[in-house]
Amino acid sequence: MKEGIHPTWYPEARVTCACGNTWTTGSTVPTITTDVCSACHPFYTGEQRIVDTEGQVDRFMKRLQARQDRILAERAAAEARTSPTLPISELDLGARSERALAESGLTTAGQLVDLLNEGGDEALLAIKGFGHKGLIDLKRKLRQRGYSIPAGES
Repeated sequence: MKEGIHPTWYPEARVTCACGNTWTTGSTVPTITTDVCSACHPFYTGEQRIVDTEGQVDRFMKRLQARQDRILAERAAAEARTSPTLPISELDLGARSERALAESGLTTAGQLVDLLNEGGDEALLAIKGFGHKGLIDLKRKLRQRGYSIPAGES
């Protein structure tokens, strides 16, 4: 063995636990402190502490329920945004376009989508007072809300 490269060995090192238990062992430090020993560890004493699993399960179930509620609310909001009974006034097309559509008997977004699917852009442009700008705005607003409309000229 080389001299001066090995740590000092203490054959009677004192170990002290937080519970008050002490014993001696061999170590490279003269004193050792520990939080748990065989005299106080639940595995050795048989006094296993019951983990509050019910509280954890309850917290998990609450988070799961909150997630489900959020998903349902988002789905309901999305359905409300694309409802065929949505009034045209909620699309904010402008007074002139809304008035022209109302005079032609179109009052809901569902009617507009049906008209676009059946007759295309020409069917809406045939409405008196409803022009290209109104058609572009209408299609943009319907797409923003998630309606499926056919691709046309505008």
